[in-house]
Amino acid sequence: MDKFKIGIISDWLRLPFRESMEKCAAMGANGVQLYAVEGKMSPENLTASQIKDKRNIIHGCGLEVSALCGDLGGHGFSLKDENGKKIEKSKRIVDLALELGSRVVTTHIGVIPADNTCNTYQTMQQACNELAEYAYSNGAFFAIETGPEPATRLKCFLDSLDSKGVAVNFDPANLVMVTDDDPVQAVYTLKDYIVHTHAKDGIMFQKTDPKIIYDFFADGGIGDLRLDEYFKEMPLGHGNVDFDKYLCALKDIGYNGYLTIEREVGANPMADIQMAVDFLKGKLADINI
Repeated sequence: MDKFKIGIISDWLRLPFRESMEKCAAMGANGVQLYAVEGKMSPENLTASQIKDKRNIIHGCGLEVSALCGDLGGHGFSLKDENGKKIEKSKRIVDLALELGSRVVTTHIGVIPADNTCNTYQTMQQACNELAEYAYSNGAFFAIETGPEPATRLKCFLDSLDSKGVAVNFDPANLVMVTDDDPVQAVYTLKDYIVHTHAKDGIMFQKTDPKIIYDFFADGGIGDLRLDEYFKEMPLGHGNVDFDKYLCALKDIGYNGYLTIEREVGANPMADIQMAVDFLKGKLADINI
């Protein structure tokens, strides 16, 4: 077995659950990441029997759950009035992850402000401290996805928390497409916190304030902003993520977790995902991991 494991966010295959698991296994994946925010996989919609059935299907295909996606959308945990319900929902997603055999829930928490004395920063700290305490006490992690801010700012935020129950889901493409941050250097900056990664690629066309981009996602569109004028997600190996240096950096810091393929766009995501699996296996062989 390679030091790294290859995962797939199975929702992007757009198949029924069992077929999706079977397809991920056939593609050569070791595990899957599942969305658990709404619909049939949301914790409140699953009985104990249904959870057991899904776990059996996953394991029966020779797979494991690399992580659950618990991204609740909106402005993350930056709005104090919304945090009570979001924190409780997030805790239930952690419970579900553990029942499915995973210790990781990935999420976006909003854009961390540069001013660490402002109210928004403190609101996000309070929410993440509560999430960190819950996750850590249960042997789990809330993994913040990279992208909305530079890695150095994210590290400072994580360092300010009372627990390491909040960690990092490292997405190199988000740093390239939105933040214009170097993913390779960011690996070294965040080395103490990375517990899961996304294998994704992309390019930036023009730089702007990342908060404008993430506010666009949170609010469902702002004015005449056209995202395709700013960045584009690409199939692995076709964007500006230097996967040779990136994978070597992960190896250098001792990371031994998942490279989970995320393909959110494209006319044929299934073909792109298979290509991504093959691409990663080739790269891991080339650098002898």
